[in-house]
Amino acid sequence: MAVRGLWRAALLRGRAAVVTGGGSGIGAAVAAELLASECNVVIASRNIERLREAAEQLSAAPAESNPAKVTPIQCNIRKEDEVRSLMQKVMELHGRIDYLVNNGGGQFISPAEHITTKGWNAVIDTNLTGTFLCSREVYRSWMKENGGAIVNIVADMWKGFPGMAHTGAARAAVENLTKSLAIEWADSGVRVNSVAPGVIFSESAVANYKELGPQIFKDYVSKIPAKRLGVPEEVAHRGCFLLSPAASFISGETVKVDAGQSLYSSPWENSW
Repeated sequence: MAVRGLWRAALLRGRAAVVTGGGSGIGAAVAAELLASECNVVIASRNIERLREAAEQLSAAPAESNPAKVTPIQCNIRKEDEVRSLMQKVMELHGRIDYLVNNGGGQFISPAEHITTKGWNAVIDTNLTGTFLCSREVYRSWMKENGGAIVNIVADMWKGFPGMAHTGAARAAVENLTKSLAIEWADSGVRVNSVAPGVIFSESAVANYKELGPQIFKDYVSKIPAKRLGVPEEVAHRGCFLLSPAASFISGETVKVDAGQSLYSSPWENSW
C-alpha cells in the first residue's frame, strides 16, 4: 500500500507544547525541533534571563513563513502554584497544550553518605515531584478532555547511579511514573513515554559540574561503543518522534538514546 511520509513540514502546525528546562541543552534542542514542525512552544524554567536568550535565538531560526512562536515563562517546577500558573498562562496564550516535555531537572555529585536531607529533597523535588506536578496540571488543564502526549527525560540509571544516588532514585521513579500514567490516562487519549539519554555533551551540561565537568565528559568516551559523546539534537529527535503522530501506538515505553552505552560497560568501574 502507498504510505505518505509522516514527518513533514507543518506536521504540528497550530499545536502547542510546554518544554521545561527549555533554556539550554536538550530542552532547547527539543524546542527547536518542535518549532521547525510549526508547533508553538513555551519554554519554562527558574532562570528567566536564560529563557529569554534562548527564545531570542530560537525565534531567529525558523523560516519567515513559519507561524509558530516560542514564549519564555518563568516557573519553578518544584512549586505547585507556579506549575498551575504556568499551565493557565499557556492556555490563555494558545488555548491548548498538546505536548509536554518534562526536561527540567538537576543534580550534583556527592557520595551518598554526604548527601544532606536538604540536598536529597531538592533533587527529588525537582526531578520527580516537578515531573509529576507538570504532568498532573497539563492533564487537568487540557489533556483529560482533549488527549495529548507527554515525554519525560530520564537518565542512564540502569546499573545504579553511584555518586549521584539522589538523581538515580528520582529518574528511576519517573520511569515507573511514566508507566503508571500511560495506563491511567490512556482512555483520555494521552500517551506518556520516556527518553533516557546517555552522556550528552552541551556547554550547560559541562558547566553544571563546574571544574570537574570537562574531565568527566572526557572520561566517558571510552565507555561508549561509538567512542563519542551524544549531542542534544540526537535526544530531541527521539523525543519529538514520541510526541508526534508517528508514535501514535507507543505509550508507557522508555527509549534509550545512548549509542549502546548501557549495554557496553559500567561507567562506575573503579570510581568509588
